[in-house]
Amino acid sequence: MSKSTRNRPLRRFAASVATALVAFGFSAAAQADILIGQTAGFTGQVAASVKELTLGAKLYIDKVNATGGVNGQKIDLQSLDDGFDPKRAAANAQTLIDKGAVALFLTRGTPHTQAVMPLLEKAQVPLIAPSTGAMLLHKPVHPFVFNVRSTYQREAERAVQLLLEMGNTRIALVQVNDTFGADGIAGAMAGFNDRKMKPVAHFTYEREKPDIAGVVKQLIAADPQVVLMVASQQITADTVNALRAAGSRILGATLSNNASNGFVQLLGQNAAGIIVSQVFPSERSTNVPMVRELGDLVKAHPAESNGQVTPAMMEGFASAKVLVEALKRAGKDPSRATIQKVLNSMTRFDLGGMEVGYSPTDHTGTNYADIAIIDPRGRFLR
Repeated sequence: MSKSTRNRPLRRFAASVATALVAFGFSAAAQADILIGQTAGFTGQVAASVKELTLGAKLYIDKVNATGGVNGQKIDLQSLDDGFDPKRAAANAQTLIDKGAVALFLTRGTPHTQAVMPLLEKAQVPLIAPSTGAMLLHKPVHPFVFNVRSTYQREAERAVQLLLEMGNTRIALVQVNDTFGADGIAGAMAGFNDRKMKPVAHFTYEREKPDIAGVVKQLIAADPQVVLMVASQQITADTVNALRAAGSRILGATLSNNASNGFVQLLGQNAAGIIVSQVFPSERSTNVPMVRELGDLVKAHPAESNGQVTPAMMEGFASAKVLVEALKRAGKDPSRATIQKVLNSMTRFDLGGMEVGYSPTDHTGTNYADIAIIDPRGRFLR
């Protein structure tokens, strides 16, 4: 009997088993990883905060994978570097969609996420937790965008209100000349209008080639008590450092996109006293279960985090909790359609002391906003 003839019964048996498994709902694909795609600036102007943001997410995802994954499947987070370039962000998103990602996750930047948005409806793929508070992601409601953090307009408005309450009547505004800058300034102006006041000055940077020296010269001439900067961490830090080098003591303030240890490091000895708005609970509020949970993970993985929890890590961690919950509710072999469906019905979900919620008419997630000040040790104090 030939070898081929001897193996024929074995092949028939294997085929019968495969057929039976498929009949009962089992397949090789059912055990595949759940592919989640991320494009963000791991190099470029926001690299430091993107790395902290992603680390916070990965700490939770790795914990979930280590304890059996989601419904027996592990999450495969594939992150591509777009260098903080909107065109590369769109190209990366298309690559991840073509690879079969069931959701996109944790994009960074307003123009960058805006460049990705046309692809979402075309591919019917949800984007969970874009790391931008742009109003264009909230109104009108985009059927495939599910936000976790508060809007830039909300936090900028609150920041101006609090600065005015602190007695700062001369506040200047500085913005990057893009959709992010315009969005944040709209919120800041709402804060001024609420108190029937106006900024003492308003200056604009070009995103690609910012004239730091020119803006600093104009700021010193305007002589505000505080300057609220709506710009990337690199531009904001360069402006503060240039002000200090020129002998100016103008107080610096910025939004939560710069709430990272990387931003503190860029500021160096000029970090103390800088005000940064916040969209998540303080990383030292250990009475909040979510904060305590992240703190325990950081302690267990000191090499990755340097043993320190940062606001950027908190955002990534909270975002990952929303992602994982959506995957759990989507059941075995979650698809783009089932993930979108369960998110739209996730009216209240407790992250651990902080709730998010969605419906077909509201994809905001949360409206939490606060401010912190960087202390001499580089910590964000509330």
